[in-house]
Amino acid sequence: MEETKVIVWFEDVGKGDLALVGGKGANLGEMVNAGIPVPPGFIVTVDGYFHFLEKADLRGEIERLLTPLDPNDSQLLQKVSAKIKEAILTAEMPREIAQEIEDAYAKLGGFVAVRSSATAEDLAEASFAGQQRTFLDIQGEDEVVRAVQGCWASLFESRAIFYRSNQGLDHLSIGIAVPVQRMVQSEVSGVLFTLEPVTNEDNVVIEAVYGLGEAVVSGEVTPDMYTVDKRDFTILDKVIVKQEKKLVRRPEKVGSIEAKDIWVPVPESEQEKQKLTDADIVSLAKLGVQIEEHYKFPQDIEWAQEPGTLYIVQTRPVTTMKRVEEMAPTEEMLEAQLLLTGSPASPGVGAGTVRIVLDPSQINEVRQGDVLVAKMTAPDYVPAMKRATAIVTDLGGRTCHAAIVSRELGVPCIVGAGKATTTLNNGQEVTVDGSQGKVYAGILAPLLKAKAVSIRADIETRTKVYVNLADPELAEAVAARNVDGVGLLRAEFMIAQIGEHPSYMLAQGRGEEFTQKLAEGLTTFAKAFHPRPVVYRTTDFKTNEYRNLKGGEEYEEQEENPMLGYRSCSRYLKDIETFKLELEAIKRIRKEYDNLWVMIPFVRTVEEMAGAKRVLEDHDLRQNEDFKLWMMAEIPSNIFLLDEFIDVGIDGISIGSNDLTQLVLGVDRDSPMFGEEFDERNEAVLIALERLITGGIKRGVTVSICGQAPSVYPELTAKLVEWGITSVSVSPDAIESTREIIAAVERRLAEVRDEAEG
Repeated sequence: MEETKVIVWFEDVGKGDLALVGGKGANLGEMVNAGIPVPPGFIVTVDGYFHFLEKADLRGEIERLLTPLDPNDSQLLQKVSAKIKEAILTAEMPREIAQEIEDAYAKLGGFVAVRSSATAEDLAEASFAGQQRTFLDIQGEDEVVRAVQGCWASLFESRAIFYRSNQGLDHLSIGIAVPVQRMVQSEVSGVLFTLEPVTNEDNVVIEAVYGLGEAVVSGEVTPDMYTVDKRDFTILDKVIVKQEKKLVRRPEKVGSIEAKDIWVPVPESEQEKQKLTDADIVSLAKLGVQIEEHYKFPQDIEWAQEPGTLYIVQTRPVTTMKRVEEMAPTEEMLEAQLLLTGSPASPGVGAGTVRIVLDPSQINEVRQGDVLVAKMTAPDYVPAMKRATAIVTDLGGRTCHAAIVSRELGVPCIVGAGKATTTLNNGQEVTVDGSQGKVYAGILAPLLKAKAVSIRADIETRTKVYVNLADPELAEAVAARNVDGVGLLRAEFMIAQIGEHPSYMLAQGRGEEFTQKLAEGLTTFAKAFHPRPVVYRTTDFKTNEYRNLKGGEEYEEQEENPMLGYRSCSRYLKDIETFKLELEAIKRIRKEYDNLWVMIPFVRTVEEMAGAKRVLEDHDLRQNEDFKLWMMAEIPSNIFLLDEFIDVGIDGISIGSNDLTQLVLGVDRDSPMFGEEFDERNEAVLIALERLITGGIKRGVTVSICGQAPSVYPELTAKLVEWGITSVSVSPDAIESTREIIAAVERRLAEVRDEAEG
């Protein structure tokens, strides 16, 4: 165990230790070191989790169960999740890990909260709302060890598997740490936003309930809501809600991971009282602003109050800052029948057929474009929430699960509507205005038109903000946002949907079928974003991925290292006939939509780039004002020979930061053993990025970046803009925050130039 660091204390870590302690763990350490009142504790590290997987020989079994999985098949997803969790929970905990956990707990003692902290959660681009387990009021060494193992297993909850699949994250590369923290015996608890989550007003919004804060997130209780001016901490508004019950731990089960929260009555004399005093509201708001100033980004904060003391339990960036333009009501809207009102939770407008879901077992009944209506949502509802055109819940506040996830998905949502599940009827057509908190009878066209101007339309930047996409189902929704185009359109999702190896189809005389199906997917993106550019990265399947397609074993060899094998540009030039199926699809789309461009990935040599360009030209795909040819820059040879590659006659480069980092550092990006070493902020990688950007700009070609790094590290995005990058392409969840970061950097650079000229 000398090489594996199993336990660290909060004060020993900070925001730079994400790979070791996960998002939640890093934030806890960061706050402790910044002087924020955080209950003390320690963290079981990601190293400990990966060591457990290896010692228990679980990695192969998990990979086998996940390989054939379609995350949209809810029933299969739940079965696979159950099998993986059972395997983790029943595996023997290595004694060396258990001993370190027990020794650390002995120093802390008493009741503790055992929480999950995944390495891809609590980031500015991805909010993993409620996806992993938390165990509260745990006492005793054996129970703490069991709770840690329970947190590890929860990394494979069905909702977490679904989320990672849709975010394009590798399941076995994501680690999980487990913070173990002294339990706050909450009299009052809740959530705090340092930016109003729906209107984007620069105020602090606090939600408060009696008892445990899980009641706020679950939406079971509608909380008090207090709004505080950030400038002078004046309380601007208070909404006091009667609370008849509160969530507490079952007394006879306290100390056990089998313990369940139970509801108990709030004394009648307390039910209509304000949950926090005015003094505590102001103190809590000041803490929130202190945390925001430390992180330099709006925060979503969980807090709890013991008698006389306020504690911060965790914090994460606000991932979903949105703004909807006001729209004057039309005559049709004024005459429309208003069915329900509730709290605006996610802006935008959606219309469709009502589908009432009273239990997670019914989520498969929600079809694409339905309006999901529920008493409240839980993480198990996420697959249905993704398909919904709008969401309405009976209960909940603006920071409940339904609100947070809806904002992240970009789905209009109303919470706390009271009797939606009994007022509305299955099959009824309604229009949901998530900005105003209103549900109307029928499909209202004037309101639907408001969707096109919904998000961050007020911010303009010189540096373009593109988006990385793969799923055609997301094209229209993402295109409605303030985004300048698609900087990386991945072919792999569309080809996986076709399901058959292109060479296999070609050999059967079905090449036209492959081309037509690919063209259908490409059309969806080109049409949705027109006239904004859609940069299509030609296929980058590796041999092991191609083998998984029907007929693939006949055409693909077993390579020891597919990552460095027969892929991308090398493949095109050795198998031109199959590549032409793809080029024919591109050619067809461009006859109708001139915004589809081409990007060639993983180009090892100048000769390969020249060869690929000749194949495109032979297929009548020649560069012009409306058709640009980009090359991905992700191999060290692309840096050393950048001028020679540009001399071939390309219009731009797009940096693939994932492969570039892997090859600059010699680190397998898929290996959990090197999670800490794989970091785009490494000095060597930063030098490579700067040389590519400045070199490309000097030669007059556009320079973009389409790896995951800008979505994960806002500070890296700032450096890219300072170096003069032309565009940044990020995941859909990071569009708004990236635009904000770029705008701030551009303002600062302009001020520096003005001072120099003055």
